[in-house]
Amino acid sequence: MWFYAKCILAGHQKAEAAALGKPRGNLSDLYPRWLGTRELLLQRRDPYGAEVTRDIQAGYYGRPLDPNRPNDPTDQEAFAYPAYVVFLLAPTIFAPFSVVQLVFLWLLPLLIILTFFLWLRVLQWQPPWSVVGLLLILLMGSFQVVQAIELQQLTVVVSAMIAGAALLLARGRLAWAGVLLALATIKPQLAFLLVAWLLLWAASDWRPRQRFVWGFGITLGLLCLGAELALPGWIWRFRGAVENYRRYTGSASPLETLTSQILPGLWWGRALNALIVLAVLRACWKLRREPADSGPFAFTLALVLAATVVVIPMISPYNQLLLLPALFLLVRNWNAFWNKDLLAKSACVITSAVLFWPWIATLYLSAEVLFRPLRSVQEAWALPLYSSLGIPILVLGMLALQPSTTLMSRKTQNRR
Repeated sequence: MWFYAKCILAGHQKAEAAALGKPRGNLSDLYPRWLGTRELLLQRRDPYGAEVTRDIQAGYYGRPLDPNRPNDPTDQEAFAYPAYVVFLLAPTIFAPFSVVQLVFLWLLPLLIILTFFLWLRVLQWQPPWSVVGLLLILLMGSFQVVQAIELQQLTVVVSAMIAGAALLLARGRLAWAGVLLALATIKPQLAFLLVAWLLLWAASDWRPRQRFVWGFGITLGLLCLGAELALPGWIWRFRGAVENYRRYTGSASPLETLTSQILPGLWWGRALNALIVLAVLRACWKLRREPADSGPFAFTLALVLAATVVVIPMISPYNQLLLLPALFLLVRNWNAFWNKDLLAKSACVITSAVLFWPWIATLYLSAEVLFRPLRSVQEAWALPLYSSLGIPILVLGMLALQPSTTLMSRKTQNRR
């Protein structure tokens, strides 16, 4: 997978850029956030402004984008994060970006491995070390992880914060869980469904669970207040940046994108997204009184995060890091689900084929390099990505089909 990303996919992108005159700079998703933070805190410049956006483009793409060049990218790479992300990145602003980038390239794999073990603890699953090793190798060799590390995506940081918050909830550290989840809202599209579920969960048994709400609310309030002091009116600037982002990227969810290839327009996908959200809310309502260290609560976390990946208006594979708890539940309960009925067996076969397709395709392309020129193999660069849209949808579907094997008491889980 790493060979595919660096030699086949990146090689194709470089050749295409050279042929069409597309700009290529550092291409780091961290850079727009880092430069926006630096300009706001050191120069008091508006990170959402057009001038800073052009400075970002000069570093990210190598030059500012030119609307008169039809082959230039449509993504403006503007600062489209909540302004309080600057508090997270503030320690990095005095170092050159080359140093910051190098640190993140080492930090992100460590955070992914940490997230892996945090979710094992949350799910109270202790598989044999051979299984742990195999799953970890598959994870670090997945396209989702390779892309996240290569792009230095803050999704890795957010997914680690969410996993940490989940473990703190299971351990009864509710206030600290709220603090960590508030920090995870630097990418609000990844956290909004989870926040809604946990606020409902806390409200359903207010006295013992209110500490979570206080921890979350106070931390988020302080972040927003601090951002307002640093950049008055940032909320409206952020809202405008998000609207612009959706307009120039044409963002759509995986389900919207997939259904639009079969039926005209995005309306069918949006209707299905709405039905998924309603179904997840219904499951959350039923399980709202479950304790945070129970199997049903862990199942609900996995369900909400899987639904998030399906319905958010982004199809970036690196967001599929949020599928990790759902995948763990599927692996843990695989035998029980496989033996259920013919429908379950069919679902297992289809899901397995879709999940393993990227590895099969990259092995094929890597072998082809031995017999064909690399440039010729690069023409098939999209082959491993064919199943990308289907992965979160099938994982969510599998999770929804097997509640009877997943909703187990803590006592039963410990026996396993």
